[in-house]
Amino acid sequence: MEKQGNLHIVMVPWLGFGHMIPYLELSKCLAQMGHRVSFLSTPRNIDRLPSVPLDLRSQINLVKLTPPPVDGLPEDAQSTVDVPPDHLHYLLKLLDELEDPLSAFLDGDPSPDWIIYDLFVYWAPRVAARYGIPTVVFGSLSAMTFSMMGPPSVPMVPQPKKPEKSTGPPPWVPFPTIVVQRYYESVQNAKTVSTCASGSDLTVGRRVRTTLQGCHAVAIRSCPEFEPEWIRLLRELHDKPVFPIGLLSPSISEINGTQHDTWVDQDQEWLDTQKRGSTVYVAFGSEFQLSKEQVTELAFGLEISEFPFFWAYRGDPRLLPIGFEERTKGRGFVRLGWAPQARLLAHVSIGCFLTHGGWSSTIEGLALGKPLIMLSMFGDQGLNSRAMEERRVGVVVERNEEDGSFTREAVTKCLKLVMGEDEGGPIRSNAREMMKIVADKERHDQYIKEFADYLIQHRRRDVVPAHVR
Repeated sequence: MEKQGNLHIVMVPWLGFGHMIPYLELSKCLAQMGHRVSFLSTPRNIDRLPSVPLDLRSQINLVKLTPPPVDGLPEDAQSTVDVPPDHLHYLLKLLDELEDPLSAFLDGDPSPDWIIYDLFVYWAPRVAARYGIPTVVFGSLSAMTFSMMGPPSVPMVPQPKKPEKSTGPPPWVPFPTIVVQRYYESVQNAKTVSTCASGSDLTVGRRVRTTLQGCHAVAIRSCPEFEPEWIRLLRELHDKPVFPIGLLSPSISEINGTQHDTWVDQDQEWLDTQKRGSTVYVAFGSEFQLSKEQVTELAFGLEISEFPFFWAYRGDPRLLPIGFEERTKGRGFVRLGWAPQARLLAHVSIGCFLTHGGWSSTIEGLALGKPLIMLSMFGDQGLNSRAMEERRVGVVVERNEEDGSFTREAVTKCLKLVMGEDEGGPIRSNAREMMKIVADKERHDQYIKEFADYLIQHRRRDVVPAHVR
């Protein structure tokens, strides 16, 4: 047991870097307050995490849990960046194989005051209950996304409705909103929610319900100033404490810090040649590969828009249209592989962010005052995108309702709207105003402190284990 006022917290994130990175950021925030954190994941994932700052390394223990091999999954495939989306069932199985290693870790160091775990880790409350350790679900999602899942008592089995039958948000949302799931998204998400781990009949939907029923509190990556109505609704839906812990957005000092030493001079030199606010930054995260058709339409949309662009492209370069780079030479820059996104977005030449609408990317863009053009690909991205369009800090690219396809003309239309001198003015202004909330580190640090105070007041000696189903 840690001394009074200091905690030992175990973190168990999902096997995706879009989850592990926010977990690491939360770990650093708690470590800065003097708490000790054990961050648990597979060996390859631990090795690929960003370096922990030197002054926090004594407080953050990166623990490698080694699961047994999973049939059908290559040995070095341990996260969502390593496998295609249709291999989710293998990763779920790999995640479940961490249950025994977590128990072994607790046997060797049974001192944690709390376990903070992800939405897919349905077995974490079962393990925690054996040791009398209270738990928090931290999904690193917005309050809106959590709320759209509905109350824990409602089965999470979405039934896609044809476009002509779509009527609006679910019945538990009591206020008007444009945040609804499109037909093509509901088809995709229904498939995901119905997925089971290899050799199991437990669906993703039931996993999520089990994690939420078994925890003592819920933490969300948000703040009341950013999503006031959704946070109020989430608290009404869940009969347990709900904590907005801030947006975990990068500070300017972090963006310019030594952890970005892979910054390439050629990138900055090219951006330096562009006019202030003239250039579109394009990136779709690390966990989704665009199809040839999507790459083609996006590339031609950028080309015919005539705006300068910097495309951080992680896909197969052979999918780019023939002659595209040559035709846009000087006006466009295609950066292959990984790129330091926050630092690129911070450059004065960047005028807007064409993004998939992932929650981390959305926060990074708005933390730097960049308006958004949103072209979602999977998961919560469509909902995030419409929530940001509702707040008029960006626009959503028009899609075919049946299959989600889009055209180059739709891409160009959004670029001209957001980057246009007159029409885009209010959107750009709103994004700059939103920056005052998203980039307010003092505000978000206070929410982390309030969360940590709750953890201190309700540490393991004061709690009765949650009911575990």
